[in-house]
Amino acid sequence: MKQKKIIIGNWKMAPKSLKEARAIFQNNRSIAGKMRNVQTVMCVPYVYLSELKKLITGHRYVLGAQDVSFEKDDAHTGEISTNQLKSLGAQYVIVGHSERRAMGESNESISKKIIAATKNGFTAVLCIGEEERDDEGVYTKFVKTQLLESLTGVTKKNIERLIIAYEPVWAIGKAAKHEAKPEDVLEMSIFIRKVLTDAFSKKVAVGVPILYGGSTNQKNAHGFFIGGEVDGLLVGRASLKPAVFTKILNIANEV
Repeated sequence: MKQKKIIIGNWKMAPKSLKEARAIFQNNRSIAGKMRNVQTVMCVPYVYLSELKKLITGHRYVLGAQDVSFEKDDAHTGEISTNQLKSLGAQYVIVGHSERRAMGESNESISKKIIAATKNGFTAVLCIGEEERDDEGVYTKFVKTQLLESLTGVTKKNIERLIIAYEPVWAIGKAAKHEAKPEDVLEMSIFIRKVLTDAFSKKVAVGVPILYGGSTNQKNAHGFFIGGEVDGLLVGRASLKPAVFTKILNIANEV
């Protein structure tokens, strides 16, 4: 059976209103629901989850959250627990996004979040990636440490509900120095699987989907699938633009 590609949209702190959120979500759903070879996940701001849950009509287009607390309940002002997210309809959760890491999130807390999320039935999307790419290969050591420390305490059973998104910080957003090339992504995908093989097993490493995230759009998506050999994409700004997102979904469905 052909393995489905995974497209995860990350709306970050957008759009500005629930009305806009509904419109974008429905436009994306109208296309994503038809994609037989793609699993689409939309990670939206917490405040929109309960309303957008009402618009879910199948399994090809589902909801995710952009973060989660590893704490269970009670005295943690501003945090959102796994139970609360589940009640709002989220099935996936992004953990360790570069923007969260830049705010001070540690590998230790990320590992706790992965354990909490996977134990409670979520698929955790672990983001890793270097800030700079040097000629000496130091960046590979950085990514290895980031990956292993983020998986501290994660068992083989937990890892069955894990997706890894490689997002090099130097290729992300408006401040990106330049786009990553498919060969860059392929190199890191192979490297990540080697690290997983050494830490767990080859079977585990092969079974973990690896996505690419970093200024992905309709122009470079095909290259990342074919040349980068990724299992899917973590899409930022483009997931808020239905016309662009539709093209990305079509590419994923056809490769």
